[in-house]
Amino acid sequence: MDLVAASRAFVSVGEHGSFTVGAAAAGMSQPVASRRVAALEEHVGERLFERTSRRAVLTPFGRDLLPSARALVRAADVLLHEAETARRRPWRIAMPDVCGTVALARLVADARALGIALDLRVAPPAERLDLVRTRQVRAAVLAVPSDEAVWSVPLGVATAADPGPRRVWLETLRIGRADRGPARRLWIQPEDDVPHVRDPLARLRDAIGLRPAQFAAATDLTDAVAEVLYGDDLLLCSPAQATGLGLHWRPMGELSPVRGFALGAADGGDPAGTVSRLGRALAHCLGAAADGTPAGDTHTHTETHTGTGTGTETETDTSRNGNRNENGTDRERKAGTCTPAH
Repeated sequence: MDLVAASRAFVSVGEHGSFTVGAAAAGMSQPVASRRVAALEEHVGERLFERTSRRAVLTPFGRDLLPSARALVRAADVLLHEAETARRRPWRIAMPDVCGTVALARLVADARALGIALDLRVAPPAERLDLVRTRQVRAAVLAVPSDEAVWSVPLGVATAADPGPRRVWLETLRIGRADRGPARRLWIQPEDDVPHVRDPLARLRDAIGLRPAQFAAATDLTDAVAEVLYGDDLLLCSPAQATGLGLHWRPMGELSPVRGFALGAADGGDPAGTVSRLGRALAHCLGAAADGTPAGDTHTHTETHTGTGTGTETETDTSRNGNRNENGTDRERKAGTCTPAH
């Protein structure tokens, strides 16, 4: 028996003194109201009404029970109202600041199509973690290593000038004795200034003999892009981000860094539940495919090299997640075709 529904019928009939009128007031048919009152009488073990041909008169037991039944119905109505209010309350989620305005707007629109209102907070990695830990947001998209990631986005380098159809080797940034100009730098934006991205790059920098200052951590993306556009520097970023900034993206020759993301929920919430409902929309916003792999992560590059004695040799390289042979080809390295455009 549905105790709330039976109590609702009992209260409405008792207040109106009629099964017909009381049922109509409660939004149910008279037979339904009669069955529910009868079920409630059986449940409590006493009759609630003295049924006559014209009116439904409360028994003494019914009059005693009516206030409690009325309170139960009111409490149920309050509960339903609060549930609806909570359902309509926006989900506050902290998002990476590398997501563009259009991508974030599409996320909000996709969530609305699912009946979910979003309130997005855009912040760098450390601030997103703090927001979810202090329960200022319901959930946060956190920066995590690739082996912990739900969504992965390949990182490479972007330049103002088109470097040609090839990978970019960071060892070509090494300053030679004859170089007179300033050293070229790789700019790392705040989203990627995290140990699982920054530390492998630092080890690579030391291994290939670059100066420490040639890997620069930018305070914000605007300053980093300005340096790339003004000079001959490079920006560590994703393919989608490079396109949005009007830059030319290429994978690295020595390393294949990945920007990993996972959802963290406040108060021990269920991030899997949020991912199951918003996973596809979040993946699209982050630039990753819905299955967790990078969106559009297959890059085909055709490189033509001039061989000695054999004419022209063509190398076609298809990579997944921006991954390519770390050592490249001997012919490519010797010919210098991996050099980024100056």
